[in-house]
Amino acid sequence: MKEREKLSSRLGFILISAGCAVGLGNVWRFPFITGQYGGGAFVLIYLFFLILLGLPIMVMEFSVGRASRKSVSHSFDVLEPKGTRWHGFKAMAVSGNYILMMFYTVVGGWMMNYVVKMGSGSLTGLEAADVSGVFDAMLKSPAQQIGFMVLAVLLGFLVCRLGLKNGVERVSKVMMSCLFLIMIVLCVRSLTLPNAIEGLKFYLIPDFNRMLEAGISNVIFAAMSQAFFTLSIGMGSLAIFGSYIGKERSLFGESLNIMALDTVVALLSGLIIFPAAAAYNIPVDSGPGLVFITLPNIFNSMPGGQIWGTLFFIFLSFAALTTIIAVFENIVAFAMDSGLSRKKAVWMNIILLLVLSLPCALGFNLWSGFQPLGAGSTIQDLEDFIVSSNILPLGSLIYLMFCTRKCGWGWEAFIEEANAGKGLRFPEKIRGYLRWGLPCIVIFIFFQGYYAKFTGFAQFWLPLIIVAGVMMFPLSAWLSQRKS
Repeated sequence: MKEREKLSSRLGFILISAGCAVGLGNVWRFPFITGQYGGGAFVLIYLFFLILLGLPIMVMEFSVGRASRKSVSHSFDVLEPKGTRWHGFKAMAVSGNYILMMFYTVVGGWMMNYVVKMGSGSLTGLEAADVSGVFDAMLKSPAQQIGFMVLAVLLGFLVCRLGLKNGVERVSKVMMSCLFLIMIVLCVRSLTLPNAIEGLKFYLIPDFNRMLEAGISNVIFAAMSQAFFTLSIGMGSLAIFGSYIGKERSLFGESLNIMALDTVVALLSGLIIFPAAAAYNIPVDSGPGLVFITLPNIFNSMPGGQIWGTLFFIFLSFAALTTIIAVFENIVAFAMDSGLSRKKAVWMNIILLLVLSLPCALGFNLWSGFQPLGAGSTIQDLEDFIVSSNILPLGSLIYLMFCTRKCGWGWEAFIEEANAGKGLRFPEKIRGYLRWGLPCIVIFIFFQGYYAKFTGFAQFWLPLIIVAGVMMFPLSAWLSQRKS
């Protein structure tokens, strides 16, 4: 049997895993929902839920990966009790990684496209309406959409083709280091702008009156969802890196380090955006258009804005690419765990992802008439909904049940793996919370996602049917265990 590849250093594991977690959810979504839900008060609630929700499930993913030495495509087969059927979850987890990349490569392409636009001066001197027109024209251009999507796919798989240590680990270290360096430079520039202090006050000083205006329940759910989804937990995209490390360090301590890096990136993104927005009197609650429409207008008003804007979109491109590379490595590992060489796995998946990403790329132009979630929706919205509102919460529920129940891997086996090695130990006293409390929160997030998206039949019965179907995995495992 071929020996499992291993990362060369602890730093490599932390930076690659952080690179997987650090993505556009941190540097794009976090700032605009912070703006929408009241600034500093939202940040406090977000940090609370990040520890309460995200951290335990991250430790579980890493533990399953390290104990099995496999990707999610085979990890449950290795660890499940004999005769149980937890491995049925792998179909959903594997498809989740592919569906995520079907639209993430397109959005990553947008970031690289804007590096070119900013660097070439295409956005310099444009009025606000013209900047918005550039973004719309990009979406409506099949050539731009497909061209930069292809670039994102090829760059990501090229790194994976170079190998785990020489490609994924080495490049992730460089890109994450550059990402932090660029962020610090941009923070310094943003904080030295006139009137930047007002943006800092909005961002860092909790104002609970703003939270009341937005609606307490809306703010809490938004913070809960962001904390849950920012780490990309629930579909094994982090577990693969657990399979590449030894047992020298406890997984609770390492997960804290990774979560801290993820959080620092999100918080630094706010330090870049909010002071700059305040300096030029730009609304900070402008939604997803904040990055592609609002911020280019800020850079146009700023001395040396072309340089700062180019740096900003390089930073966003690095954030996107670190996630793409990490998830691509997971996808390549699926094929390698099934017996293919790394070279064959890479080439097979290049072709597969190029084809699978086309619907999202064309969904804004040639296929814009297909609006799967209602008027104004796109194929990207559907793909994002499948992953964010279905696979991630339901997958997290599977990990929770698998690691805390006797019919699965079990609490004792999980704790032994999580606490192996030096470092902080996982708090065993929260077992009851993980068995009952956290699953209830995850189910609530799942249902609330549907409630916010649909009305009528789909508002209640459709998610109930999906939950019942997915829960057949742990139920069949439990029944099989009882029979044996």
